[in-house]
Amino acid sequence: MSRRVRVPAADDLFRPTAVPDQPEDAAPEVVELPTTKETPAKPKGRTASGRVKHDEKMTVYVTSDELIDLEHARLELRRHHGIAADRGRIVRAAIAMALADLDAHGEDSSLVRRLTEA
Repeated sequence: MSRRVRVPAADDLFRPTAVPDQPEDAAPEVVELPTTKETPAKPKGRTASGRVKHDEKMTVYVTSDELIDLEHARLELRRHHGIAADRGRIVRAAIAMALADLDAHGEDSSLVRRLTEA
């Protein structure tokens, strides 16, 4: 009897994934951007994307204190509110809140105030 462990092949590990309810051979959706200099309509309500597959990635550098505060917030959400959210989900929710506030209040938004103070 062999003691070798069978590991998955590279094809098993790096297989392509498809968006649910969309066949793999479907043509990508074409989005037309406005060609005029008009400001596009503001979205009526912003929500965080939550637990979905995200196609884009962004790297954000934070201080060690900010990272510890974010981790404390994650643990607070879990301990006192029963919400199991990872740091990325918390950050996406915070971004949605900041952008919704900017849409609703413009120059009087918390985001504008914080960025003009810095």
